[in-house]
Amino acid sequence: MIKYLSTLGFGVEEIQEYLAAEDTGDTNKVNRLFESRLREAKAELGKIQRVVSLLDSNHYKELMKETMSEPMIKEEPQVRVISKRAKGISPEVFGRLMGELVGAINAPENQANFVRIVGPPMSIYYDHEYSEDEGEFDVAFPITGKVTVSSPEFEVKNLPNRRVASLVHKGNYETIGLAYKALYEYIQESGLEMIGPMMDIYLSDPNTVKPEDILTEIQAPIK
Repeated sequence: MIKYLSTLGFGVEEIQEYLAAEDTGDTNKVNRLFESRLREAKAELGKIQRVVSLLDSNHYKELMKETMSEPMIKEEPQVRVISKRAKGISPEVFGRLMGELVGAINAPENQANFVRIVGPPMSIYYDHEYSEDEGEFDVAFPITGKVTVSSPEFEVKNLPNRRVASLVHKGNYETIGLAYKALYEYIQESGLEMIGPMMDIYLSDPNTVKPEDILTEIQAPIK
């Protein structure tokens, strides 16, 4: 049963919940677990089908031109940020970190010290290989003001001056992989070398703009 549930995509905690519900005859819990996993599987399938459709259309090069700017080299100044690190690159984890950071910034002691957000949020990725479950990354906000943090999980630090290869992706996050591919190829073809973690800078709020109008800048520190 454990192997079967794992094949269906259930995580360890969900399998534990299922087995406990089976032992106690809690059929409602069993049904809820399967319904939840079915919804997740349909969402995953829809995402994969959209990606396959894009790649199979033989128009992906035209799509790349429509959804991203030309890569460029630029100098980024030092910026002071408050950040929090986590493992597990997923919308749920990212959303949770964003909420916790905003909560810390809006704490009474920080508002009394005029702490303010002075730029778009960003993610900094520390793993070269993408892993939705194990990938390690920071979410950060550029800030100004004297910051008091209530937990060692929050870090206030300066991101140093850096030279980066950059491009702006336009559209749903599901197609951002094409932009990463284009930036990697640009770095290689230009004889450059990456010397630090990749960074996403979220120029648009996905809650206020259409998916096709979301702007995300991708940066790679280089020498």
